[in-house]
Amino acid sequence: MTQPQTPHPGLDSTDRQIIAELSRDGRLSMRQLALQVHISRTAAHTRVQKLISHGVITGFGAETDRKALGLNVSALVVVKIGDVAWGAIAAQLAELPFVEKAQAVSGDIDIILTVSAPDHEQLSQAILRDIHTMPGVISTRSHLILDEIIGHAPGTTPDAWH
Repeated sequence: MTQPQTPHPGLDSTDRQIIAELSRDGRLSMRQLALQVHISRTAAHTRVQKLISHGVITGFGAETDRKALGLNVSALVVVKIGDVAWGAIAAQLAELPFVEKAQAVSGDIDIILTVSAPDHEQLSQAILRDIHTMPGVISTRSHLILDEIIGHAPGTTPDAWH
């Protein structure tokens, strides 16, 4: 498991505003971003490139609606593993069909997976056939996601993380 990085000491309020704006809309042009943050287009471009090179911004992507993609049922699958390396088994689990995310957690469990499938039957097969029977997996516990409310991306709330 990777250790959490400490906040980059060179981040100022303008950098945090840039992160907030790009978290809200990753498709902003440099011109639009500069206007919203009240800096020049060149300064916006330079700052975004710096945030990327320092690993603060790690990518840009589209948010999707699972149901619009035909993934109508989702679950959190709690996984307990045996005497195997977390990174290796997590990478194998993350490659399975319908697995969206694998997270290491503390406590009496080891991994939480987010799994989405077209229907209950395929979800059940993914959990029982693919996840539960993987070598190194001791046990699984599944929790259907009934509803989901998305919170705030880092930097999109008032500047309290300074």
